[in-house]
Amino acid sequence: MSEDLNPAVVLGSFLGQPALRLRAPDGASATVLLHGGHVVSWIPAGGEEQLYLSPSANYGAGAAIRGGVPVIFPQFNERGPLPRHGLVRTRSWQATESVLRAGHAIGVLRFTDDIATRVHWPYRFELELTVSLAGKELDLELAVTNTGDKPFSFQAALHTYLRCIDPTKLQVEGLQGCDFEDNAPDATHKTGQQWGDVLTLAGPIDRVYRQVNRALTLREIGRKASIAMQGFDDVVIWNPGESGAAKIADLPDDDWQHFLCIEAARIAEPVQLAPGEEWAGMQHLRA
Repeated sequence: MSEDLNPAVVLGSFLGQPALRLRAPDGASATVLLHGGHVVSWIPAGGEEQLYLSPSANYGAGAAIRGGVPVIFPQFNERGPLPRHGLVRTRSWQATESVLRAGHAIGVLRFTDDIATRVHWPYRFELELTVSLAGKELDLELAVTNTGDKPFSFQAALHTYLRCIDPTKLQVEGLQGCDFEDNAPDATHKTGQQWGDVLTLAGPIDRVYRQVNRALTLREIGRKASIAMQGFDDVVIWNPGESGAAKIADLPDDDWQHFLCIEAARIAEPVQLAPGEEWAGMQHLRA
């Protein structure tokens, strides 16, 4: 496809699932499943896979895929009456655009409410996930529009599983001074503040950091990555550790050693959206 032609949906497959495959002129590539609007692969130009995807992941109707970048909406985890992590990660999206522009490969997927979602959540809405990549960078933008006649509030997240060599030897920088809520099973204090600029992992971690207004840096031997957010005020840092992984059916027992979730999120203060209004949040990743 040449630059700036009319958008065309370029569909392929991934493990038997319909997928939008994006490839920039410099070789950077990404794969997005229509199921869940779920990014399952990101390979920067000249690099290697940056996302973790469980080899035991489930696919198909109703499945929540373990790994990649699940889209969480309109509820985070079990913080409300809806199914865990909301309504859209287990349903089919529509690929609406795939184009090369200014050296970037860009894909857009859309999800619109239907009778099945309104059984759980009686609101009309539309989501668009825009995936843009080139070189060493990947941008993910989630836009939410209230298409109904009633206001609603929601939580949202891009639940990004970043591949790593050993989470116990990596460092996350940029969280200094941020308050957090600690949801790890063995947490002695449910709230706290990040005093040092370097976060390291000594075991399972499940924290929601609030009001994170700066980019984060992930460092490990031979690798450095940056994560920046816009519109998402919170960051979730999650790894189940050895004990937690053993309880997760779609995660091999030892695979907790191969990823760290750094999630752009809006949790502590849900977004309030009036009829006709739109909200957008972005996660920018650089390998």
